[in-house]
Amino acid sequence: VRLEESGGGLVQVGGSLTLSCAASGLAFSGQDMGWTRQVPGKGIEWVAGAYVDGTTYYSESVKGRFTISRDNAKNAVYLEMSSLKVEDTAVYYCKAGDHWGQGTQVTVSS
Repeated sequence: VRLEESGGGLVQVGGSLTLSCAASGLAFSGQDMGWTRQVPGKGIEWVAGAYVDGTTYYSESVKGRFTISRDNAKNAVYLEMSSLKVEDTAVYYCKAGDHWGQGTQVTVSS
């Protein structure tokens, strides 16, 4: 299984970014997918999930600002982030079951 994130970067407060995760080596359409994030020295936060049954999940900290979507034809999952805050600064990881990507850094500057 390989999960490859892209789209991270530096953005100002209030800005937007879209993260992408390209998945391979798994039956993507039958796999729940999600995004987590980690701030150095802090725990991992489950940010959003896009499930096989079509439902989604968002943590309270991002609800209303982030949107997760998946494209089963492209084996990809996306995280659209808007109204970004300094506290959204973290390494974001794509997750599929027990598999993680290498992460992509998102830095929000004030």
